[in-house]
Order: sequence, then C-alpha cells, then structure tokens
Amino acid sequence: MLPDPGASRAVLIGSSQFDHLEQLPAVANNLTALAEALSLPSSWGLAPQNCVVVSNPASNDEVMAELRSAVEQAHDTLLVYYAGHGLIDLQNALQLALPKSRQGWVGSALPYDWLRQAVLAGPADRHVLVLDCCFGGLALGTMAGTPGLADQASVEGSYLLAAASETSYALAPPGETYTAFTGELLEVLRLGIPGGPELLELDAVYRHLRLSLGAKARPMPQARNRNTSARLALGRNRAFLPGLPIGASVGSDSVRRAWPAPDGVRTAEGFIARLREVRETSGLTQKAVSQRSGGRISEGSVRTLLNRETLPRTWTAVPAFLSACGVPDEQVKQWHVAWTRLRAEQPSAMGAVQPSDGQITEPATTRGAAWRRLTGRIGRSKPR
Repeated sequence: MLPDPGASRAVLIGSSQFDHLEQLPAVANNLTALAEALSLPSSWGLAPQNCVVVSNPASNDEVMAELRSAVEQAHDTLLVYYAGHGLIDLQNALQLALPKSRQGWVGSALPYDWLRQAVLAGPADRHVLVLDCCFGGLALGTMAGTPGLADQASVEGSYLLAAASETSYALAPPGETYTAFTGELLEVLRLGIPGGPELLELDAVYRHLRLSLGAKARPMPQARNRNTSARLALGRNRAFLPGLPIGASVGSDSVRRAWPAPDGVRTAEGFIARLREVRETSGLTQKAVSQRSGGRISEGSVRTLLNRETLPRTWTAVPAFLSACGVPDEQVKQWHVAWTRLRAEQPSAMGAVQPSDGQITEPATTRGAAWRRLTGRIGRSKPR
C-alpha cells in the first residue's frame, strides 16, 4: 500500500562536510535526488513542505526541531533518512555524525536514540527508517562498518533499512554520484524492479537491493520489520508488466495497466495525488484526456481537477476523468466509495463547485449573498 501524501512526512538528514572526519560529497547528491524521487506521482507524491531536507546541520537542536515538526504532522507514514558517518560511543550506542563531530567525543554527534524516541512519540501509523551510515571513515569514499546496526536502530511498528551488515563496510565509492546503497535505492525508485510486484513494497525493495548490491560485490544491506510495515510501498514499480486477465483482449490498454487506486487515502491532498498518478499511468496529456471523454470534461476542467487542493464538491468531473484515462468501471466505483467517505469525514476539505469549463464557481449561498449586496447598492443609488 502507498501512503497518503497529505498525511505523511519525510525528513532527509545528511552530513557531507566534516571538520574532523572524512568528507562524503556523495551524501549531498543523495539528499537532492531522494527528495525529488519521493515527490514523483509514481512514488509518494510528497509536496515540498512535506519532505524536509536537513543538509549539514549545525547542531542536534536543528535536526530535532525539524524532526519533531514532521513527527507531529505525520498521521499515516513517517520516513526518516540519514546519510553520513556513524559513530559508536563507549556504551556501544549509535551516534549520527554532524559536520563538527569528532570520533570519541561525547556530545559531538546526534544520539540515534534521540531520533528513535522522537519517532515513537508521534501519531504516525507506520515508520520507515533508512540509515546509510557506519562509524568512522577508513579512507576517502569509505564508511567503516557498524556492528549490529539494524538491531540497535529497530523501532516498534517500523521498517528499517540499513546500508551495512554487521561485518562489512558501507561504501561511498570515489567518483560516483551517490553512495553505493542510496544509489541503488534510487535506481529502484526510478526504474523499478523487472519481474517485481506492482508496488515497490519494502520487503521487495530490500530483496532486490541485496541481489543488485551483491552482484556488484558491494556490502549487503540489512532490514528489520516490525508488524505489517513490510507491505508499505515506496512507490509504483515502473517495470511492472502484469499479465492479461482471463478473457481480456490482447489489445486492451486499460486491462494491461496497473491503475492507481485510492486505497489508504485519508486526505483530500492524497485523493488528488492519486488522480495525478492515474493520468501519468495513462500516458495521456490533459488535452488528450478531454478529447477521449467525448466532451464530458474539458481540458480546463482536467487541469483544475489535478491542481486543486480540496476535495471536489460534486462527483461529476472525477468519473469523467477516470473513464477517459481508461480506468475500468469497477475501479471507478472504488473511487466513488473513497470520495464519499472523505466527504463525510472531512466536510471542511470540500471545495467550490467545478463546472464543465474548469472554472471554480462560488457555492450558491455565496452567490446569493453577493447578489443581495449588489441589488442593495443599486437600490440605494436610485434618485429619491
């Protein structure tokens, strides 16, 4: 299942520049690329304000302030990512290095347990923690291995992906744009998993990372799963090629495609984001969607529907859009169920009525009030 982008948050933390440790320039590229990947409609579709990048933070306070804000706002899924050097203190606890951190200096790095406790304090149903780090650098482009990293970092109700196994190194290969682990993760998000499932569920991603990194003789990642978080998806599998249903026409595009569904959506923002996924999956332009609708929905209405921030007040435009994209009727019914549920749960998220020309009009009560004000002014302007 994909998270609702309106009720989910991501915090991407990375340290690439250090005063006392080896530099890791690839980490800066990791942050930019991962933020872009999580904003794609085929992935989580996160809005910029819902995906915070904390690059080379000056202090623990800076990191924790951004983290606490995201923790408080995330009700569906919270993703926390860290890339940089990992340090181990005298109590064998994991410390996340910041630019001014020193090896062996207590208090110079961010204790992982602070991050862990902050995540646990929030209302999110699911947590994803991605740690592309180990302790200390042996040479430029290498981050030394952290024993038992996944066991130390596990959080109840979460899924953890860690770059390093207990006995190997996590690599930032010289000359490569990204660190070895994050680079492979980005390939999965961008290109998908050939022969893989429709959604990039975390367990499928983990298994693919082990195969792909192992084939390159690179360190094997670790994963820990608590409860049902393994079914959470990082995006849609761009390499997914489903077989045809029994009795389906070979030339039928609509049955070949794995259409996005509103399952798990709990906000208006999430509903609209799923609609944008449908258009992307269809491969049609907004103009083409309008043309295929046979006049049921104009190009302007398509544009308005996909760029609005509130739930459509009427159901008219949504089924016309879905059908024009090629979504089967049975799945259109699922969308109607989701729209009806959201309408009942979040009446304040309802927007203005959208006519067929794509322009938003004021609700009838607002128009009536405006007319009364206008006629009142006209009446007062008459000679007495």
